[in-house]
Amino acid sequence: MKRDYYEVLGVTKTAPIDEIKSAYRKLALKYHPDKNPGDKTAEEKFKEINEAYEVLSDAQKKQQYDTFGHDAASGAGGENPFSSQSGQTQYTYTSGNFSNMGDIFGDIFGDIFGGSQSSSRRGSGRSAQKRGQDLRYDVDISYLEAMKGTEISIDIPKKEACSACSGTGSKDGSAPRQCPQCRGTGQVRYSQGFFQINQECLQCKGKGTTISNPCAECRGEGTVKKRKTVKVKIPMGVDEGTSLKVSGSGNAGTNGAPSGDLYVVVHMKQPAGFKRNGDDLYTEISVSFSQAAIGMEYDVSVLEGHVKVKIPAGTQPGTTLRVREQGFPVLGRKNRGNLYVKINISVPKSMNDAQKRALFEYSKSMGEIPNDAKYQNETFFKKIFS
Repeated sequence: MKRDYYEVLGVTKTAPIDEIKSAYRKLALKYHPDKNPGDKTAEEKFKEINEAYEVLSDAQKKQQYDTFGHDAASGAGGENPFSSQSGQTQYTYTSGNFSNMGDIFGDIFGDIFGGSQSSSRRGSGRSAQKRGQDLRYDVDISYLEAMKGTEISIDIPKKEACSACSGTGSKDGSAPRQCPQCRGTGQVRYSQGFFQINQECLQCKGKGTTISNPCAECRGEGTVKKRKTVKVKIPMGVDEGTSLKVSGSGNAGTNGAPSGDLYVVVHMKQPAGFKRNGDDLYTEISVSFSQAAIGMEYDVSVLEGHVKVKIPAGTQPGTTLRVREQGFPVLGRKNRGNLYVKINISVPKSMNDAQKRALFEYSKSMGEIPNDAKYQNETFFKKIFS
């Protein structure tokens, strides 16, 4: 009698597909025939968990199974959801029949045989050509350079096509020969239990060809390491961490394949007194009480020089003023963000007698000093300001 599929995978009926997939993968790795050679029990368990997963990973089959159980396979629920048009149950364990489980078995092959998913899926190889590897380079620029845009030159180590052999890898220029091991496919097929697996050919390293007389300069690789100067345009308005792509400036490809790309990641040190949020800039200034009370124009230092900010009469401490179009340039556009200026009120630490008297008279006029004779005379003034 067949076991319940949920019991086979050790999941509940309400388990999401990710949990079902995870449970299946762990069991498949555990009972895979190549990890248990000659173990019939493991082989039967492997078949059982594959059968369970094929049903529970398919929404339609799972629904039929939840309704009719194993009877669904015998047609008790009408059309057999577990069978093909020929009426044969689809539980074959050859690699060609796992199109609905390719992501899982790609991982399993990597774990068991040490291969990569990309190698096993490369297909027939004339794809011995390999695109060059992408490269990354980090640069530091100033905020002013980011505001105005700039062009920089960077010196990077990379793989270039070998000039001695024109990238062929052959010393005498002779054409590469078909690899006798993989017959030009770049892959070798291995039979592993129930599976047929394609792996990268070790003799030609997946190229599909071999070189009888390798170039001494590149040792048959077709590429050599060199340092190259690359000019990079940094547009105005870039932000911290912006990645700029320079197409074709990565490592050279093999067998005539295109080069990879270069990704330049921009970093910048935040200038003292400024903060950036998107395309807006934030700063603070301190003005005196009288300046805030009367109102004035103030020259605010910005990254590009100075900008005049009008401080309205009666401005209160902590007020933030917005100055339009004085922030950072918007990347890819002509307009700019805004500048936000927070107003702090500074209190003088020392004043001369004339300044003290003026402030005293102002306080009296504002009613801040009681209208009492003892507070209005000269003796009181001298006492409090002595």
